[in-house]
Amino acid sequence: MLDKIGIAKRIAQELQDGWYVNLGIGIPTLIANYVPPEINVEFQSENGILGMGPFPYAGEEDADLINAGKQTITSLPGASIFDSDTSFAMIRGQHIQLTVLGAMEVSDRGDIANWKIPGRMVKGMGGAMDLVASADNIIVAMMHTNKRGQSKLLKQCNLPLTGVRCVKRVVTNLAVLDIGPGGFHLRERAPGVSVEDIQAATEGRLIIEGDIPEIRTA
Repeated sequence: MLDKIGIAKRIAQELQDGWYVNLGIGIPTLIANYVPPEINVEFQSENGILGMGPFPYAGEEDADLINAGKQTITSLPGASIFDSDTSFAMIRGQHIQLTVLGAMEVSDRGDIANWKIPGRMVKGMGGAMDLVASADNIIVAMMHTNKRGQSKLLKQCNLPLTGVRCVKRVVTNLAVLDIGPGGFHLRERAPGVSVEDIQAATEGRLIIEGDIPEIRTA
């Protein structure tokens, strides 16, 4: 089974040289720490930075340099800082090659719910709705089940939707799954996790074809 760092390391393998990538709040922010050394990727945050680096070491934080989740970050040489209008123009103009988001629920049609739980106060929907409406390549980083052990990969989302039929791939602590015709297509399983474990933890339609290799994060 993967922890949050393992999920981030696996998604980092999806990065390609020259890409502009938006990292959402939560697990996705960890990906900046695990970029393969042979490639160059520019991380964009919707609060207005292009060229975001990994998290700072303790004692080296700059309170004025933060990501969309209000976490302190670093900037790489050549980084740019700008207003949110410019940031969302980049997003809406489809200049971002990959968006990685956290989620509370994902359906087997590619719907995503990640901005609100009814009855709980939230500050707003943030940039997620713009991101899912504009991005062609969306990967979700999430836990496979909630704290009660209930599946978060569903036939239909129960929470308010952020986007419809937009998610392409999901990486969880149990598996890597692509969303395609018929539902969740199982591609890889976490170390020590069986296909049967993944079936038991997935409410949505799960498609298993051939041998399923283990996830490699190293």
